[in-house]
Amino acid sequence: MAYNDARTSPSAVTGQTTGVSTNKVLRNTYALLAMTLLFSAVTAGAAMSMGVERMNIFVFFIGAYGLMFLVHKTANSAIGLLSTFAFTGFMGFTLGPILSAYLALPNGASLIMTAFAMTGATFIGLSAVALISKKDFSFLGNFLLAGAIVLILAMVVGLVFNIAALSLMVSAGFVLFSSAVILYQTSEIVHRAGETNYILATITLYVSIYNLFISLLSLLGVMNSD
Repeated sequence: MAYNDARTSPSAVTGQTTGVSTNKVLRNTYALLAMTLLFSAVTAGAAMSMGVERMNIFVFFIGAYGLMFLVHKTANSAIGLLSTFAFTGFMGFTLGPILSAYLALPNGASLIMTAFAMTGATFIGLSAVALISKKDFSFLGNFLLAGAIVLILAMVVGLVFNIAALSLMVSAGFVLFSSAVILYQTSEIVHRAGETNYILATITLYVSIYNLFISLLSLLGVMNSD
């Protein structure tokens, strides 16, 4: 007797395999992301306890982009995990002096905790939207490319001419940009398995969270009367 059993059809097997693969990438990504964020907190605390001064902007860019390049080069090997922790540890270390500067303000601790809470709530909320709604946010790809170019140019102009209002706009732009990246990256994992490497997915989300936190902290600092 011939019959069509969807449970054993090639398309059903492929769909099940894709679903398992997607869930695995998500689990690995969130697990590694949690560990890297914790490691960054440790290195930030170390920098604060050592009294490290704020890093030169050019040294920061060389270190950050150099280590990020290393992560992308080693993402498909076991060394990729070491590169990931080296990058996130460096980013956490550079965050220490910034946090120390804010803690010197009368309500600095409150500003930091507010920015931290807002960052966490934003990440959880946007991730939930992408996972629960299952909406495809791939259309954000072109927007992110254009947004990255605009933000980089604005940062360069702000550094050269030291325009306070432009710096404020850049911070607000990074809040929107980072939020869009979180939606896009999570959607890429869920829908087309567009990002099957959890190390690269982790780095993308980590950078988005880092920029989101720094930008929110900057905006809150501007609104601070002190």
